[in-house]
Amino acid sequence: MEKEYYMNEALVEARKAFEAGEVPIGAVVVCDGQVVGRGHNLRETAKDPTAHAEMEAIRQASKALGGWRLHRCDLYVTTEPCPMCAGAILLARIKNLYIGTMDPKGGACGSLLNIPEDGRFNHVTNVETGVLEEECRKILREFFSKLREMRKQT
Repeated sequence: MEKEYYMNEALVEARKAFEAGEVPIGAVVVCDGQVVGRGHNLRETAKDPTAHAEMEAIRQASKALGGWRLHRCDLYVTTEPCPMCAGAILLARIKNLYIGTMDPKGGACGSLLNIPEDGRFNHVTNVETGVLEEECRKILREFFSKLREMRKQT
């Protein structure tokens, strides 16, 4: 039940991205049962290729906790992180990563690569997939369906 609660919080962030015209991906960082960081995609809004949901949530959590080591924290993200975000998760020492839906075209946490669980690095983040998978997949499908429909009209 706890995992679903926090993934629903990540979905709240994904909806914010959706409303802003961003790819609807949301993330929350949880430490000791408290959400300490939130983020949603802001790449288009910020004109910044690094403004991914996970990066925003990790930055916010680091600021809230007063340090970059998030070894007591878990990250919940609606869609499988890309290589950049997977690297940030590893470097931040996130303890557990919970993913809603996988990204077979760009995911680096089990699909194309598995950076967080690669034992060759000096830290390993545990990965669990499929948390509220259908809900996480649905918001992406809806977004891209609307985007295709808009493109047909222009």
